[in-house]
Amino acid sequence: MSEDLTKKAAEMLLQGATLLKEPCPYCSGVRVMKEGQAFCVSCGREPEKRKIQQQNNKIQKSTLMETLEKKLNELSKELEKESDHQKQQAILKSINSIIEAINKIKN
Repeated sequence: MSEDLTKKAAEMLLQGATLLKEPCPYCSGVRVMKEGQAFCVSCGREPEKRKIQQQNNKIQKSTLMETLEKKLNELSKELEKESDHQKQQAILKSINSIIEAINKIKN
């Protein structure tokens, strides 16, 4: 471990970085993470960014969107049938939360 890498890791920690429990995929060294960037204290390498991760994120987002849309439909049907005012308010709160989540995912 070079002195420069140790200094860089120490500076990152002082600026709010955190130690990761997962070892470096290249040398099994200790890693530090700040603002989504992992850095190995031993070898100085950062994991490669892969397109697979982006594809997985898109799949996860579309699956989440489908789930939220199904839940939104279920709650809408439930709201139609409900006559109790308090239960209607609870359902509307849930619907609002789902709509907000859908908007966040879209943006």
